[in-house]
Amino acid sequence: MRELDVARNELFAAEPSEARTAAERERAARRELRRQIAALEVRLSTVLLSAFPHGGLEAAAAAVGPTDGPRILALGELEEVRDALATRLAEAARELEAIGERQARARIRLERMLLEPGRHRFHRVANAELGEGGCGVWQVRPRLGLIGMLMGWWQVKLSSGCPLAT
Repeated sequence: MRELDVARNELFAAEPSEARTAAERERAARRELRRQIAALEVRLSTVLLSAFPHGGLEAAAAAVGPTDGPRILALGELEEVRDALATRLAEAARELEAIGERQARARIRLERMLLEPGRHRFHRVANAELGEGGCGVWQVRPRLGLIGMLMGWWQVKLSSGCPLAT
């Protein structure tokens, strides 16, 4: 092992200073790109994990460049990987934000149904729309059937859950 280190030092000592600085710049650029890729992967995994209870998001890994097997990526390929990760992260964040907005609208509808059931006759909000588990559905129904409908007695009921398998 010691011999390998000595040979490496001799090789770098034999290089002109310009080539050495270019090699150092390339190593620094690779290091920085790998750092950025790692940070983007952490952020993407965090977004995907936060979306998991809501059904998850589609974020398949994208292959960059030829995939003939293990190899060291060139600087351009590292930049492509970084840019692809940044794009996937932005798309996942937008999709997660849209899911949050839909759930917020559904919660507001449910709150209005609970406050004034007579104004929201036969409206329904599923637990899935709220981002909750289960098959339950909140529905405004007349109390006491036809008599309640004629008298204006309305109530919000939560269904018992998933239907039986057929």
